[in-house]
Amino acid sequence: MTSPTRRTPRHAVPAQPLRIALLGTPGAADSVYGFDGTVGEIGRRLVEQGHDVTVYRRLSDPVQPAQAGMHLVKVPAVASGALEQLGHAALSTAHFLGSARHDVAFVFNTANAPFIPLLRSRGTAVAVHAAGLEWQRPRWGRLGRRYLWKAEELAAREADALITDARGLADYYDDEFSVPAEHLGYGARIQRNTPSDAIEALGLVPGYFHLVVARLEPENHVDVVVEGYTRSAARLPLVVVGAGRNGTAARVESLAARDDRILLIDGSDDQRLLDQLYTHALSYLHGRSLGGTDPSLLRAMGGATAPLLWEAPVNREVAGTAGLYFRSAFQLASLIEEVERYPFRFREIGELMQERARSRYDWNVVGEGYELLAKRLANGYSTRGVSTGRRHDSMWSASTISEREFLDA
Repeated sequence: MTSPTRRTPRHAVPAQPLRIALLGTPGAADSVYGFDGTVGEIGRRLVEQGHDVTVYRRLSDPVQPAQAGMHLVKVPAVASGALEQLGHAALSTAHFLGSARHDVAFVFNTANAPFIPLLRSRGTAVAVHAAGLEWQRPRWGRLGRRYLWKAEELAAREADALITDARGLADYYDDEFSVPAEHLGYGARIQRNTPSDAIEALGLVPGYFHLVVARLEPENHVDVVVEGYTRSAARLPLVVVGAGRNGTAARVESLAARDDRILLIDGSDDQRLLDQLYTHALSYLHGRSLGGTDPSLLRAMGGATAPLLWEAPVNREVAGTAGLYFRSAFQLASLIEEVERYPFRFREIGELMQERARSRYDWNVVGEGYELLAKRLANGYSTRGVSTGRRHDSMWSASTISEREFLDA
């Protein structure tokens, strides 16, 4: 494998503080699930470390407390649905090109890879955060999956650094493209003595309900989770926080309408309510199967809630051997019944999960990692050109030969 290079920086000694831009984030709609909050946590720590940080947001996004000290640039949405993120990234890039030069840009999501050359044209080093294998997600159609497949190849070839939030994803880029990736995960907020007034207003009793928080997309298996619950003899209610407009959402709504034990809440940005839900649930049901480390899972672990998880390598990487895993509604039904039979055991598992989150997922460590990478990039470190962007014949490429041929076409 070709070694990373040291490019000649525009300035011999990088100025301090570094000028750093964070762009390509999905927006406040993701604050329920955690990713957008991640940008605030990283940006705030970079500011505390003395750097000049600019964050690109949508006009409709509210200002979060964690964004204090950052320069917020709000750009309008020029499209909706699948094109909204690309439209936002395009306008963010246009503003970036007309502003004072930045030393480093952190771009979130490989879907924004076509903007890398424009960002680099200002002498800015560009690191791309690859949150997961977007082309695998069932919600994308034929053209969408092909675009994401090619965008991933472009990111591997053109970025000065790739960032992953799970070690399995770092292995993917090494095996598939022979390019090293930086493993910079997320942090977990440890919650203790959390009030319960918001959930009590919903008629919930602390410690006596199950919880799932996820977009209602196929890869998150919320419909399987809800079906598993309906098959169980559970006496405690299930709270479902999520929204969507697809077949999965319709099935979840149909199942919930037929079972009065289920409380369905639309995707809420009430972080106080969410904190109380994550903290006071008896179990957290996690059906996500694709992508990297899930901030929503970390929120549950930080709240000392025991997780029941979809059997997937990234979930085992995060929760370890103390988690309980399932691959079907039938298996989940049995686990839910086991949780209710032995609640004290699962509260102990929740405590173990909180300690795992505290020791392994520290925002301060993550912030230091981003700062160190920013300094290396400003000093000339780059993986650009290490990979040609052509994929190797590895087990990661696609689930079948025909799928790979379809995506490569």
